[in-house]
Amino acid sequence: MNDKLDYPESPGFKAHGPSEEAATMVAATAKTLRERVLATIATAPAGLTADEVAAKLNKSILSVRPRVAELHRLGEIRPTMARGKNASGMTASVWVVSPPLPMTEEQT
Repeated sequence: MNDKLDYPESPGFKAHGPSEEAATMVAATAKTLRERVLATIATAPAGLTADEVAAKLNKSILSVRPRVAELHRLGEIRPTMARGKNASGMTASVWVVSPPLPMTEEQT
């Protein structure tokens, strides 16, 4: 069973019930979609908004935005100083792949 502590490696939920059920249902596909989102952002040196990623993958923004949040929480992507437009006409973060973190002495 999914647990709040698994986030961001697994979809999270804020309360038991429908939110937990939804997280459990998407858990099987979330990792693959997260990998596809990361790969898509990696192809754009200037970065992409979550809406642009969703359009490129032909996926719902409602399934892409949580994957972007997970990738950000994992340190895989970071926002740029740029802003882009989203479907509602508001501005949105433009995301790029984060540079790898330096290795610690323990990892060498």
